[in-house]
Amino acid sequence: MVYRLLKYVVLGPLLRLLWPTTVTGTENIPAEGGAIIASNHLAVADSFFMPLYVPRRVTFPAKQEYFTAPGLKGRLQKWFFTASGQFPIDRSGASAAQAALDTGVRLLAEGRLLGIYPEGTRSPDGRLYKGKTGVARIALEAQVPVIPVAMIGTEKVNPIGSKMWWPRRLEIRFGKPLDFSRYEGLAGDRFVERSIADEIMYALMELSGQEYVDVYAAKAKEELGEAVPLHGRPGEVGAAGAARASTGSSRVPESRAG
Repeated sequence: MVYRLLKYVVLGPLLRLLWPTTVTGTENIPAEGGAIIASNHLAVADSFFMPLYVPRRVTFPAKQEYFTAPGLKGRLQKWFFTASGQFPIDRSGASAAQAALDTGVRLLAEGRLLGIYPEGTRSPDGRLYKGKTGVARIALEAQVPVIPVAMIGTEKVNPIGSKMWWPRRLEIRFGKPLDFSRYEGLAGDRFVERSIADEIMYALMELSGQEYVDVYAAKAKEELGEAVPLHGRPGEVGAAGAARASTGSSRVPESRAG
């Protein structure tokens, strides 16, 4: 009830009014049954705009810190993230990661749409980074399709380091579902999972038009010094940081698993 209230009455109409968005490919989202929506990740705003244009409810994993902050602000934050369709995950270790995967598989078995950012974190510079294999493991274990979606322009609405949202025109492109049923029973095979993750990233690269970098986004953030702003403008990176980030390989991910 609260999710629908936020989406259709309180927050949704305001987002549609202030940030006009061109949306294509929504016919690729199944009307029922479990499916993964795998998106590039440019800004916090991605988790607000993408579900707004999906007819069904989208559930996202979110870092546990969003649900455990102290005080009144923490309680309000926990209420908001829970009401908006997100569930907490502990990213502190291998067992925590497995728990997150198990939760994702369970939600898909219940017939839900699961939103995932394969890069694992926001892009520090607008490029597309190497996908983690968790999305492949979940897709194989749950035996569901993966719908790639490209968010375009959200990094200008909500730049890294900025608390303000700026008016911009946006575009969201939903791609055709990716079917990995041919690999049924191969969950846990790291070569298969790596190939599937690469195929998903290839689809995202084609949809978004982003330059692909064959390193993990978290590693790139370390090399960029967490994208230290230049001249005080969030999201801009100094020359030294940009030079370090450019050392990553620009290998194109494989277009076909296997």
